[in-house]
Amino acid sequence: MSDQENTLPEDPMWPELKLPDLLSTDTVREVHATIENEWDPLQLSACQTAAGRALWKHLIHDPLAGLLAGESYLKSLYEKIKKDRINNAREVSGVILAVRTLWFDSKLEAALKSFNSKETQVVILGSGMDARAYRLSCLKDSDVFEVDFPKVLQVKTTLLQAAIESTNERQHLKMTAKSLRRVAADIRENDWLEKLQISGFVPEKNTIWILEGILYYLSHSHAMQVLKIIAEKCALTHTVLLADFMNQPSTTLSSSIFHFYSDWPDHLLPSIGFSHVELSQIGDPDAHFGLMHDPLNLFNKLRSLPRSIQLNPDDGTPCCRLYLVQASGSPNQTIP
Repeated sequence: MSDQENTLPEDPMWPELKLPDLLSTDTVREVHATIENEWDPLQLSACQTAAGRALWKHLIHDPLAGLLAGESYLKSLYEKIKKDRINNAREVSGVILAVRTLWFDSKLEAALKSFNSKETQVVILGSGMDARAYRLSCLKDSDVFEVDFPKVLQVKTTLLQAAIESTNERQHLKMTAKSLRRVAADIRENDWLEKLQISGFVPEKNTIWILEGILYYLSHSHAMQVLKIIAEKCALTHTVLLADFMNQPSTTLSSSIFHFYSDWPDHLLPSIGFSHVELSQIGDPDAHFGLMHDPLNLFNKLRSLPRSIQLNPDDGTPCCRLYLVQASGSPNQTIP
């Protein structure tokens, strides 16, 4: 391919990659070197998600995402996006992360509004490099709890401290949540809820639980344990769950990394205590965000097929679906 064919017209949505200045400082470079050398796939997914939010910045406001993602993940995703645009791909790399982030943001804001300004807790399990406590104004009356591995939270704290000490980045670090507490815990263990409560979580308060990009990395038993613990809270207070689920074919994308799946989360969640469940697929009216106009893109083609079909009848490829699910329950609920 010639240089001319490799040249893309200027597009304000996709400017040339400009790395945050902080990524060139010794402290931040050392932190990201540690991440790349020591973290496992589950932990590394936090940086991949941050890179997606950073590079889809024409849709997602997350000024800290570039710093939290790191140079390697930013450059890698940027090159994939560039290649997709040169090839006029129907799906541009990172679009799933963009839609998923926007869906969680919009459902979180709507759930908070539904509580009519009552005190609300927001718990982000497997929070990784999430920066919602710094970027969403709808959290102004909410106590936010980020739960993740101790070393993930320590690295995140170090990176944010570097931003605090930087004159250029300090403006991005104004917290938009009422409060933020980081809880060092492994949700695969039995003590994470106890650690959450020690950190100030009140089980009787209205709570929104966010499980974004985490469930499918867990074993079936661990994922179900976490979901049941959250479902039990429906008997105490108004509880909302926002989560994404892979179907079984999606786990074949990397069977060594992805484990838990549910082909029918809208059936699973009522069976463990949630009274109301809404399921969306990428490309549905509430999971579109102006990014799914092409009727022949992968996601619209999948939506045209019954969910029970696991192999595409046209080409025999697995029907890999990501379900975006909102579930809720309260003490006066009636489970269908």
